[in-house]
Amino acid sequence: MIYSVKGKLIHKEQGLAVVECGGVGYACRTTYSTLSQINSGEEVFLYTYMSVREDAVELFGFSRKQELACFKQLLSVSGVGPKAALSILSDTTPEQFAINVASGDYKLFTKTKGVGPKLAQRIVLELKDKISKEQLSVSGAASFAEAAASPADGNVGEAVSALVVLGYSTTEAVQAVSKLDSSLSAEELIRLALKSMVSKF
Repeated sequence: MIYSVKGKLIHKEQGLAVVECGGVGYACRTTYSTLSQINSGEEVFLYTYMSVREDAVELFGFSRKQELACFKQLLSVSGVGPKAALSILSDTTPEQFAINVASGDYKLFTKTKGVGPKLAQRIVLELKDKISKEQLSVSGAASFAEAAASPADGNVGEAVSALVVLGYSTTEAVQAVSKLDSSLSAEELIRLALKSMVSKF
């Protein structure tokens, strides 16, 4: 499995970035968001996911870990393939994607070409259910998750669930969000929590 690629960006076009590493050009399928952050001729770093099927082997690359996490979450939904997942992530940010899943708002996904209401609802339902199970399976985190998701702290609960969608454990998410002002919007809580967690590394 190829975890990441780092090298010179020698070519880019819609949905594709080619990164040269050690004389080999790796063709990475990617999103509009990632393409907008990288420039031809410059050194780039992409987190990758390799898809192996009977008829094809493809590499997918993302400039942010959160985007890769959302991509993997989408692939776990029945009926969502790599192309659909890339299209969805090209139309939204990882933070907005996570918020919509956490809040159960599927309408954002119907704006993506090829994603109808039924598939959009399935994405939200399956991922929300998966998040709930993951939260309850984390040792010692169930009480945290329950408290964070209480009606009085709706935005806090949404932010915690959204951070889990982005690949963080429930414990990490709760600890980061609990240090913030609970009156902030869910999106602002996520942004500040991500900033605090990234600064630790």
